[in-house]
Amino acid sequence: MLKKLMIHTRKGIKMIILLLISIFIILGILAFLYKPTYSVYIAGEQVGYTENRASLQQKINDFVNHGDGNEKNVAFVQVENLPQYKMCLLKKDIVTNDEEIYNKVKEQGIEYYRYYAILDNNEEKYYVSNFEEAENVINTLKEKNSTNKDSVSISEKYETELKDLVSTEEAVSKLYIEPPKITVASTRSSSSKYKTSGTVDTSSNTSTAKAKLGISLIKPVSGIITSKFGAGSAIRRASHTGLDIATSTGTPIVAAAGGTVTFSGYKGSYGNMIVISHGNGVQTYYAHCSKLYVSAGTSVTQGQKIAAVGNTGNSTRSTFTFRSKSKWSSI
Repeated sequence: MLKKLMIHTRKGIKMIILLLISIFIILGILAFLYKPTYSVYIAGEQVGYTENRASLQQKINDFVNHGDGNEKNVAFVQVENLPQYKMCLLKKDIVTNDEEIYNKVKEQGIEYYRYYAILDNNEEKYYVSNFEEAENVINTLKEKNSTNKDSVSISEKYETELKDLVSTEEAVSKLYIEPPKITVASTRSSSSKYKTSGTVDTSSNTSTAKAKLGISLIKPVSGIITSKFGAGSAIRRASHTGLDIATSTGTPIVAAAGGTVTFSGYKGSYGNMIVISHGNGVQTYYAHCSKLYVSAGTSVTQGQKIAAVGNTGNSTRSTFTFRSKSKWSSI
């Protein structure tokens, strides 16, 4: 009985050894004829084979995240169908096609570009490549005190089409708006293109007391008071007989009160000037104007535009002089 068992055991071992040898032979033949590889599918369609799945997929991932590197400002690439892989054995004489598979992925990719828009009053004006350039544009406009420095802003854009990009210098040059200049310096003029009409008394007589005019006056123009009535100055022989108000050249001047224009024209150091008589001996003077809109004899109403701010004559700033009878006063 034991002898028979040993005989069967030896036969079993021989069969196992033969089976293992057969398996190794078969595997050897397969290894000689075939190679392990991956079959690649896109949208369910087989597009080829790759031996190195990890390398191919890494190349595709780089393309999705940054594009292929041939174009600037690509933020990412949208790919609808990424490849799927299945393990298989491929005959060694069949060539893999990694590059062809990669190109098929590229063909369906939609590139999105990232750039930065410079806006003025929320309207896109110019485009730059990166945030640093956009920030430099804003800061430069502020340093140059551009009129629109508070209305310019930055917007990050992601689009399928790249706009025409400009340099920082070009964007600043096109966006810069020079701030308006306030007339503060005097320029003498010996002549005027305005025809003088009427008469005027420019003799000086100052008083520190407020005159009772008997009428209500409004401000002829808004601006910065640079020299008050009665003030002394190194450029004058006597106390100031008017009220100097500085503002932008061309700003409209209105009548401080209703009345009749008694003088309109050029008057020496007063430059282009208008005088309005309001009755009861009250007159208002509007000197150093750039333009005159009314002539002597014209009746004007309070608030009516009569001239424009300037600096004609002997002026440091646009000046309006007010007179009550024989006393000079200011409002």
